[in-house]
Amino acid sequence: MNRLPERLPSFIIAGAAKSATTWLQRSLQNSSEIFMPDHEPHFFSRFYDKGIEHYRADFAKASNSAILGEKSNSYLTEPEAAARIRAHIPDVKLIFQLRDPVARAYSDYAMLYRRGEVDEHIHKYLDPDRAAEGRFIHDGRYAEHLERFYALFDPSQIAVLRYEDVANDPAGQLDRLATHLDLNFQLAPPVSNRVKDAKTAIVPRPMRKFLAPFRPALDPFRDTRAMIFLRGLVARPERYPEFDASLRNELASFYRPQIDRLEKLTGGDFSIWRSSQADHHPQ
Repeated sequence: MNRLPERLPSFIIAGAAKSATTWLQRSLQNSSEIFMPDHEPHFFSRFYDKGIEHYRADFAKASNSAILGEKSNSYLTEPEAAARIRAHIPDVKLIFQLRDPVARAYSDYAMLYRRGEVDEHIHKYLDPDRAAEGRFIHDGRYAEHLERFYALFDPSQIAVLRYEDVANDPAGQLDRLATHLDLNFQLAPPVSNRVKDAKTAIVPRPMRKFLAPFRPALDPFRDTRAMIFLRGLVARPERYPEFDASLRNELASFYRPQIDRLEKLTGGDFSIWRSSQADHHPQ
């Protein structure tokens, strides 16, 4: 049996979901000096009861010289994650890439809609008067979530990045991350294309529902040339429920106090979220 590494990650990308954190991960993985598991371990949020050795196993394939890191978006919103991370890795560098919470909520809703896990009645999920404690709205309460981390870690250990800067200056975004991690080498160029694109054509939901019982038999062949060809014949871009202006404005008003608190907490500038709600398409 291979001996598990004694080291734990020196950095963690801890959220937010639907904020291009996978882009950050893949971009860092382009550098051979960095090792990150391809999956999200979610150890400090969902699998803590499995014990620290379970977590170490996620880094068993790393070389002795590699810088270890991981990405688990659930750490931002899981109330106990910050204290658990502090108990095991008190010197860890934390990265939170955050997106306009209104656009993030819609993107998260659209992802689950695409999967068939929510229906087309969008107000049921994004109306603050009805769903403030639900996943889509609650996860965007960034100040509330980050206060747990700032209470336990030195601010110098925490980097809060804006999702919107990925599109405007991807290389600069990666440079900011490298500076936070105190890297003494040049990172590989960032991933140039969108890692997850909601505009990608998919098999229509009625057909996916029909095929669901056959997935165990079909999945081993999903990447074969024949299956890719067949999928291409039926795949269509998803049509998402409209995110109307009235609902957007209600959600924007709901988040305004959170944005104010976030700026005071981090010292960052998030005025772009107040002045523009330009990105309302699921990504």
